[in-house]
Amino acid sequence: MSLSRIGGLMAALLGAAVVVGILGLRPLNPANVGWMLHGPTGPDTVQIWLGRGYFEQTPWLWPPGANPLWGIELSSGIFYTDSMPLLLFLFKALRSVVHFAQYAGPWVLVCGLLQGWLGWRLVGLVTPDPLARLAGAGLLALQPVWFNRLGYHIHMAAQWTLLASLVLAVSPGGGRRRGLAWVALVTVTSLLNPYLLAMVGVLWGGDWLRRAGWETGFRRPLPALPAVLEAAAGFAGVLASLWLSGFFMLRGGFASGAGSEFGTYGTWGLDLLGFLDGGEWSRFLPDMPGTGHWESGSSYLGLGGVLLVGAGILGLVRRPVALPRRLWPLAAAVLVLFGFAVTHKVTIAGHVLTLVTLSDHMLGLLGTLRNSERMAMPVIYALLFAGICGCVHAWGGRATGWLLAALLVVQAADLQPAMDRRRALVADAPSGVPPRLFDPFWPQAAQAYTRVRAVPAANIGQGWQSIAHFAMQAGMATDSVYLARVDGAAVAALRARMAEVLASGTYEPGTLYILRDADSLARARASHDPARDAILHVDDYWVLAPGWLARPR
Repeated sequence: MSLSRIGGLMAALLGAAVVVGILGLRPLNPANVGWMLHGPTGPDTVQIWLGRGYFEQTPWLWPPGANPLWGIELSSGIFYTDSMPLLLFLFKALRSVVHFAQYAGPWVLVCGLLQGWLGWRLVGLVTPDPLARLAGAGLLALQPVWFNRLGYHIHMAAQWTLLASLVLAVSPGGGRRRGLAWVALVTVTSLLNPYLLAMVGVLWGGDWLRRAGWETGFRRPLPALPAVLEAAAGFAGVLASLWLSGFFMLRGGFASGAGSEFGTYGTWGLDLLGFLDGGEWSRFLPDMPGTGHWESGSSYLGLGGVLLVGAGILGLVRRPVALPRRLWPLAAAVLVLFGFAVTHKVTIAGHVLTLVTLSDHMLGLLGTLRNSERMAMPVIYALLFAGICGCVHAWGGRATGWLLAALLVVQAADLQPAMDRRRALVADAPSGVPPRLFDPFWPQAAQAYTRVRAVPAANIGQGWQSIAHFAMQAGMATDSVYLARVDGAAVAALRARMAEVLASGTYEPGTLYILRDADSLARARASHDPARDAILHVDDYWVLAPGWLARPR
């Protein structure tokens, strides 16, 4: 085996080591689902598990990503379950051959391997020095912006797609194989996560512009037909993937979902000091004031990363060099992503300056990607890579290798306490599926009903986890959901119809009702037949069980 392949393997293992450092070994076992469900990692892993469970119980429909059992009238496609359609399609197709209780842990491990290997490839574009490549790959993997996602935002663990984009965009030349690589990358990414798709798409646009003629001043542009075919194939691949995964099934509510109550685009921006904000991550740097949104503080570079960028700047001061013309479109793409991350409300240490007022319509459009700080992910990787380039240019690959190795040690020391805290969240999780409802009523009800209503309907409503958990394991449809986006008009219509059903007593056949509020309970008490229907208080839930008292015993 060549030295380059050995180095690439070691870099991949370094990325995998970061995964093990964050999660430990138990979540990597496909039979261990408990770490996703027992609570400390938050509701997103539960959402992923439920989305996959309902999808595999559903026969293949058209489009293939339709997932009607989870949501009923509120349902759409697996795109909105954050369950990574690429993997859901794969495991559903293979379920008669092989079945894993969970794939999230093994998937994250694969992402770690790719993160390390592509970091090796990226650094190798500026230096062949093996130590520089290995330590640089380690710094690109040991980043809070990545490992912050490993325990709960598993659908965003595939940040290797961003490194792959940078490898393609920085590599000189082009040709048909480059175009095919981009088409494959954007198509695969569209089956993983919409935020990553947006980032990869912008980077692809920059490289496409370079190859279309920018690099040569449009004196020798890319032939028109291949350029058009690449763009058409890329867009076609993305649109086909989105359609397959049920993206177009949603009719409205593209700016809804968890976090929409906090605000829309502009309230989730990147603080200009965010790359230096130690927050919960750093042992050495302080927690700076921020805007307080969920993503705030997740863009910290780590002390090793901060020092790397500083060293790169010092190297450029020592030995100035202009950015090659061929990389200008890539730099422009990175700046576009940075601007989108910062938003029109510029924040510095928590102080907000509104540069321009956007219309409600524009905010609604931009609000589909309202967690805009996430768009700084490729900016972070580009900054670190630029720092490596500056060091190599000033001091050479060998000296840079020793510097990067030292900075990797600093990075690990800075982030180790935060990594230990993350690992503790899942270290003691039971391996099995933890029970949520304990009363003997529930397994009996599963034999008598075919679906469960939670009234009034809501996305992420009261008890959604327990209700959806019970329904999925019992093979019952439910409208108790946590979906990334839900049509608000559909929610309102369902609420109105369920209020009418409860008020009139014309209950739906085979339907069990969980009554979430006093009004629903009052309607059920007024309309039910005490000789046939039961209203029970079970595990802290009020339940209307039509026909329960008249069922065969």
